[in-house]
Amino acid sequence: MKAIRLHEHGGPDVLRSEEVPTPEPGPGEVLVRVHAVGVNPPDWYVRGGLSSMPGTESTLSLPAIPGTDVSGVVAAVAPDVDGFAVGDEVFGLLRFPSFDGSAYAEYVAAPASDLAHKPTGIDHVHAAGAPMAGLTAWQYLIELGHDHPSPFQETRHRPVPLGADTTVLVNGAAGGVGHFAVQLAKRKGARVVAVASGTHEPFLRALGADQFIDYTKSRPEEHAHDVDLVLDTVGGPASRRFLRTLKRGGALFPVFPGEYDDEETAKLGVTVSLTQVRSNGAQLAELGRLLDTGTVRVAIDSTFPLADARAAHERAARGHIQGKIVLTVA
Repeated sequence: MKAIRLHEHGGPDVLRSEEVPTPEPGPGEVLVRVHAVGVNPPDWYVRGGLSSMPGTESTLSLPAIPGTDVSGVVAAVAPDVDGFAVGDEVFGLLRFPSFDGSAYAEYVAAPASDLAHKPTGIDHVHAAGAPMAGLTAWQYLIELGHDHPSPFQETRHRPVPLGADTTVLVNGAAGGVGHFAVQLAKRKGARVVAVASGTHEPFLRALGADQFIDYTKSRPEEHAHDVDLVLDTVGGPASRRFLRTLKRGGALFPVFPGEYDDEETAKLGVTVSLTQVRSNGAQLAELGRLLDTGTVRVAIDSTFPLADARAAHERAARGHIQGKIVLTVA
């Protein structure tokens, strides 16, 4: 089969299209003929040199096939697997947070527990864009869904109950996680403040954002106040400024670790909590039902053939992504 492999770490040019053996499904696995692959930040972290994820024993050995998000058709099923049959359309986030997803390929051996039946109402491209980004928003905002300790904090992450009396600010609202978060928070009845660059305003308004802040023209902390929850999908040192948008008792959920001062958070009476997304077929099935009815939708920034994975990573590096980048497999 054709697959994208990296033999060394570096820029997008280290991604090579090669012929490799087709995998065989092991116990608890199905073989998926891949139709589309979602591109995610861990893919370029791995390419760039990250060799292990915090809180896991999984380490990357080269050569490696990157990728975690797939949508495709079941081609074979291990004898001990129930619930899936040859010919079923499926999608999933594979083996995350390990680096063993191996999704940039024409076939992948996937744990059945990481998969859900693909919603019939969307195509493979849109389904491939959903797993990691959608489950990240789900596990931060709706239900954590696992008891694994966080590598980032001692206490267990707990989502904030959302409803008509809550205001949620989403920073990086137009990106993969962000655009799912906007929709899930709106579905719960919350008032949503979306922060992104100005070109994304029509897109985010269409998804249900009640207020839009163009961070290239305004400082969000000067325009948003008394917020119950901030979901920051950008992170980094600038994340700290969003603490001052919160009301006392509010919470900041950074998807990527930032820099926070314990004294400042205590003085403001707010909390900071984060977790790490994990593969979860049952949660993905719940999200799939929302995708099937159109209650939640996947936005596609751009698509590239599998062989052009390098171009997809170059697109990601340019930033200002609206939705998801997806690789298509002939």
